Amino acid sequence: MQQQNSSSKPRSSAYLNVLSQQIQKRLQRAAASSSQRRNLLQELFADIALEVDDRAKGLILNREEHARSHSEYGINGPLSFYDVLADYYVRVPESGKPILHLIVQLWSQSFASHIFALLFHKWLFEFQMDNADVLLRYSSALVQGATNVFWIDIQSNTRRFQSLFQYLLDEVAFEPTRLNKIPVQAQRDLYLLLSRFMFFYNSVGKLESFLKLCPAFSNAFFIGGPAEIVVIELADQLQKLKVEPVLLHYLSQIKFLQGLELRMATSTRLKTCLYSFTSPGGPMYPTRAVRHAAWDALDLLFPVGRYPRHIISLFFRLLYPWYWPSSCWNFIVSCVKAVFYTILRLIFSRFWKLREPKMA
Repeated sequence: MQQQNSSSKPRSSAYLNVLSQQIQKRLQRAAASSSQRRNLLQELFADIALEVDDRAKGLILNREEHARSHSEYGINGPLSFYDVLADYYVRVPESGKPILHLIVQLWSQSFASHIFALLFHKWLFEFQMDNADVLLRYSSALVQGATNVFWIDIQSNTRRFQSLFQYLLDEVAFEPTRLNKIPVQAQRDLYLLLSRFMFFYNSVGKLESFLKLCPAFSNAFFIGGPAEIVVIELADQLQKLKVEPVLLHYLSQIKFLQGLELRMATSTRLKTCLYSFTSPGGPMYPTRAVRHAAWDALDLLFPVGRYPRHIISLFFRLLYPWYWPSSCWNFIVSCVKAVFYTILRLIFSRFWKLREPKMA
């Protein structure tokens, strides 16, 4: 058994070395061809983001590692090539140096920061760099690349890059030894990044611990503490979301903000943001489901003034007669459903009450 494990490790390293050489060749082609550069980088990014299939897993992992691959790489979803390669460049950093050198040459090109963030997000926090300028450049590229790939997940309503987010949150933000390896400005940018996307990646349950690790902000006197920073970033993020399922997911997760002590300005900012989703039409043009979710979030986070808000909203709705037919129809449908379900509950309750004496 030990011989099989030892023989599988060289095979795994050889396979990953071949993958690295292929990545290097494709980056060289992108650097040499200015006309096809963007397409080549985009194709490379798409390939390293692919899920590892069973055949590739058999080459990369032995049987025991295949069974525990997800927990070993610290992910809860499918295992992707960038997960394996990022771990490989930590173990064998020499294989990643030529790739890193080519990425630096293509620094200003589209998808270069995406590729850097996927391949070297672990390497950046495992090795000490003496050059402060280079470290700041790499850290900024990581935050920018992570932002771009997270937005790809949001636009497609997938969580292909959740393992990257989990690593940055659990292994970097919650680990001061790794976090302190990057400059303070990069730490702040990373904190803002995680604040915007933790609701999407179902990590809002760690919000309390996350707030305790907020780095020092130079403008904290004006904007407030960690809670204010998170809420401000969340409000800005909500305004940018255009995918309905993602927006509904954010609004459903916003309940975790209940109980946070916020400044009046921050509280008003969040309230205004949510209120913009409660009425049809511009500028947000929310669907009916989004409007109801926004009302639920408003009523939960700001129970004071709940009924006056609804009354004022009703009066404003009366100013737009073209919305009356749909509103009346939805009201009738809701009433019919409520009556129908009430009748069903009465019938089933009577039925079970009649069966109880017979069973006794």
